[in-house]
Amino acid sequence: MHDLRVGFSYLVQGQRWVARHGKQFGVGLIPGLITLVLYLGALVALALWGSDLVTWATPFADDWDSPWLGLFRGFLTVVLFALALLLAVVTFTAVTLLIGQPFYEKLSESVDRDVSPDGTAPESGLSLWRELVISGRDSLRIVFRAAAWGVLLFALGFIPFVGQTVVPVIGFFVTGFFLTEELTSVAMQRRRVEVRDRLRLLRARKTLVWGFGTPLALAFVVPFVAVFLMPGAVAGATLMARDLLGEQTGDGDGEDESEGHGQGQGQVRGGSVTW
Repeated sequence: MHDLRVGFSYLVQGQRWVARHGKQFGVGLIPGLITLVLYLGALVALALWGSDLVTWATPFADDWDSPWLGLFRGFLTVVLFALALLLAVVTFTAVTLLIGQPFYEKLSESVDRDVSPDGTAPESGLSLWRELVISGRDSLRIVFRAAAWGVLLFALGFIPFVGQTVVPVIGFFVTGFFLTEELTSVAMQRRRVEVRDRLRLLRARKTLVWGFGTPLALAFVVPFVAVFLMPGAVAGATLMARDLLGEQTGDGDGEDESEGHGQGQGQVRGGSVTW
């Protein structure tokens, strides 16, 4: 319960940080707005033609009697849209971070400088194009993992009662985990922490991750909310990354108000994670 509260406090602190830094907040909205337009177009297209897709995919049901044919295909259409929405929530952050890499890098660096005792921020030393390639590669790895979970949860959704109650709850926790991985990657990549090590750090403190990511996943179901929360989510994830890596936080605007800050599971030494 302690780590859940701490994780949520990072989310709140991130939103407070961007509220105090209006310029960073305004610039951070641009990538989210671009991604929102793209995703809304895709979801609207699925809403309009999803039933046709289900009909094409289930020719074996053409001869079923009414009302079973309508109920079956209607259920599949709803599940298909729900799965698409889940994947949209999971991948929204990855796509937005990829589009807004330069914006969010700058925001994350500003948070680091603000809370670091010596006023400095780690730098990767890589060119922008190299960072974009690494970010895109790592995002694809995470999206594939998230998609595998999505397919599993989609299949479990057919189980009566459990599929309509337990599975959606699990889905939000899974989504929250992957959202947190994507958001912390902005700060982690500047520290040259590889995706495998990032996942290891996050798995070691799942309750901390869920406290941060699960409320965010619930909020991200509403597209406009996702856009406005993204800058603060990046800021909060930077604070969480410092905690996970055991970095000391000073008394800047982003001062951590939670207990246990800076007592993460690892730290960066020489470009890699050690425990």
